[in-house]
Formats: sequence, structure tokens, C-alpha cells
Amino acid sequence: MAKPATPARERLLAAADELFYAQGINATGIDAIVERAGAALATCYKHFGGKDELVAAYLAQRDEQWRADWEAAIAESDDPLLALFDALERWWAATGHRRGCAHVDATVELTDPDHPALAVVAEHKRHLLDRLTELAAAEGSSAPGEIAADLLLIYEGTLSALLLNITPDPFVQARRLAAARTSR
Repeated sequence: MAKPATPARERLLAAADELFYAQGINATGIDAIVERAGAALATCYKHFGGKDELVAAYLAQRDEQWRADWEAAIAESDDPLLALFDALERWWAATGHRRGCAHVDATVELTDPDHPALAVVAEHKRHLLDRLTELAAAEGSSAPGEIAADLLLIYEGTLSALLLNITPDPFVQARRLAAARTSR
């Protein structure tokens, strides 16, 4: 019996993920995504309404994947606050991409302040900060919001260091800085 085909919506999102991340949002036309997905243009518009909504869906899916990976790292870790860097290192190794954070990249590319994807980006970054604050509070920190903000800054700096290849091992340095900040 033949294996069921992957639904068109999933194929479109997979193609968007691959092409938007590798080539950039502005450089990637909807026709390229439709062709890569093996779907009809009408099917893309049926599921997403247009490129802007497809970009938002692509970023929302990346956020969902990141959250699952991060939560898995937290569950496995003896130090939930530092698990952020374990998750980032695994993500970086697994994706094979070297373009940095797709959410930050989208923010740079999207110039319309009302673009629907920017709300997804903001929610992604808010979640990072909120979850780090929860973890710091659970550890008994007297200033969980400050620790969370500092760890988020270290995390974002780690992404930049990875892109620029300016540090021999940004993950080691990030963990060291984060451990010092959390007094571990």
C-alpha cells in the first residue's frame, strides 16, 4: 500500500522554512516556495492567504519547534537556567544553518511595522524572557526578571558570536557567563 502523501500545508511550511531561512524572506518569492513544495499557488493562498501570512506561519512553526526543544533540554538538565544554551547548541548542530535566529533575521527584513510576522517575532522573544523569568523564580532568585534579561542578552550575543565566528567556542563562553550571572 502506498504511503500517504504529506499534506500540502506541511509541504508549503517545510519549503518556506528551507527557502526563507537559506535565502531570506525578501529574496524568496511565493512561486519558489510553491514549486519546492510541489503544490499549486491556489493551495498556498487557500492555506495562508498570501506571503505575509506564510511568513508568520513559518516563524510560528519555528517558535513551536524551538519551545519543544528547549523544554526537552530543561527536562534533561540539572540546571534549568543553563539548559537554554544546551538547547541552542543542539539546535545549531542539528539545523546545519548558519544564518542566526530566523526571528531576528525576519525583523531585519520586514520593514512594514504592521507585518503579521512581527507579532510572532515579538511573542517568540517575550516567551524566551518569560520562561527564563519563571525558571529563575523557581530557582529562588531574588531578582528573576533581571537574571532572565541578562541571560537573554547572553543568548542573543551567543547567536551573533556564532554567526561572526569571533569566539572559539561561544557555547562554553555563554555557559560560563550565564553560570557566573546566576552564581553557579
